[in-house]
Amino acid sequence: MAKEQKAQDKEVNEKEAGGRNKKKIILILVAIVILLGGAAGAYFFFFNDTKEYIENNTAQSTGNENGESNQLNLSERDLDAKLGNATYVPMPKPFRFNVPGNSKDRLVEIRVQLLIRGAEDGELTKKHIPLIESTLLSVFSEMTAENLMTKAGKESLKQESLIAIQENMQDVESKNLVEKVLFTGFVMQ
Repeated sequence: MAKEQKAQDKEVNEKEAGGRNKKKIILILVAIVILLGGAAGAYFFFFNDTKEYIENNTAQSTGNENGESNQLNLSERDLDAKLGNATYVPMPKPFRFNVPGNSKDRLVEIRVQLLIRGAEDGELTKKHIPLIESTLLSVFSEMTAENLMTKAGKESLKQESLIAIQENMQDVESKNLVEKVLFTGFVMQ
């Protein structure tokens, strides 16, 4: 009887060990698949220049039968070269000012960055930061607390600021340097 019991225990232990081994193998395979997927993702993210790949393939696929390239592609490239890369020029310090309100005056702090296209326009913009600061302060001083509490009021302030800056830059540099005014910080107390 003891021999039979030992034989049964041995058989049960072997089955459990076999089940554990299968689980280990499955877990190892899942880990390998995840690692390979992560490695492939990292490779494509860090080492694959997809823009160059797309441009090369687009240029090849858009050529007509005579080997001429599509005019639409050339105009897009010319436009991209003309616009240049986006550059953000931060104002050196935040704008702090009081605005009148119906119940009480409020203190406002706005951090501003300007969207510029191309390095040359970025340098010109940096050269004229005192003029831009003065323009922004004059636009900001026309606001009321009630206007600044709404999203529409903030968007209106951005648009008015952009128009005023573009007018001043047109007078000074004979071109619009600033494409967009961005509020990167807005606090009202």
